[in-house]
Amino acid sequence: MYSKKVMDHFMHPRNVGEIKDADGKGEVGSPICGDLMTFYIKVENNKIKDVKFKTFGCGAAIAVSSMVSELAKGKSIEEAMKITNKMVVGELDGLPPQKLHCSNLGADALHKAIENYLEKKKAR
Repeated sequence: MYSKKVMDHFMHPRNVGEIKDADGKGEVGSPICGDLMTFYIKVENNKIKDVKFKTFGCGAAIAVSSMVSELAKGKSIEEAMKITNKMVVGELDGLPPQKLHCSNLGADALHKAIENYLEKKKAR
């Protein structure tokens, strides 16, 4: 059984899409269960000004991606790196145990996008 918050973020996901000139991009996926998440971030003055995602997966994976995007928007890079998968599950009022391993990859994808941004910034 899914919580009302999970159903809301699944039925009305926030921040879906792609940022063509993203400052950072992160992708995670599990070929075993088929959930694939890609996060795109736009950074301004060390804050995540915009975040978008594309997720291929079950309802829980879409809800997780939506919640992560909402949690990250407006946060500093340091704050966004502190978002954990466990925190996301809490914000969604829980996920069924069988959905935790695959669906809850959102924070990992966000962190990869941030790491990608930091690598690009260092290379300049």
